[in-house]
Amino acid sequence: MYVTSWGFLTNHGRVLLCIARDPGVRLRDIADRLGITERSAHGIVTDLTEAGYVVKHKDGRRNRYQIQAHMPLPEPASQEPAIGEVLALLTGAVLGSDGQPDDGTPRMFGPDASINRPQPADQ
Repeated sequence: MYVTSWGFLTNHGRVLLCIARDPGVRLRDIADRLGITERSAHGIVTDLTEAGYVVKHKDGRRNRYQIQAHMPLPEPASQEPAIGEVLALLTGAVLGSDGQPDDGTPRMFGPDASINRPQPADQ
């Protein structure tokens, strides 16, 4: 069996996936799941927050995170898919024509979801 020493996603992308799957995830749990230090997890969440990809909300003594799905990927060669489209693909959510998950898939968008998608102005 061949084991690679590299991956397709950066730690920033992997942290976004952790948040998409569990918006109430603790930094300690992110660090454990990704095999990084808690300090590194904190630095990555801070990077993502400062770049506008994640909004942090206080929930008592804990934080709850909300991903800003409309943000483009930070890749110069990309054709600018939104981060929410990529996260939906990686988490298995199936998006309908309105950009929302079809019934029966994980709820990633909306007021109680981990990913925030901007609503059209006429709503």
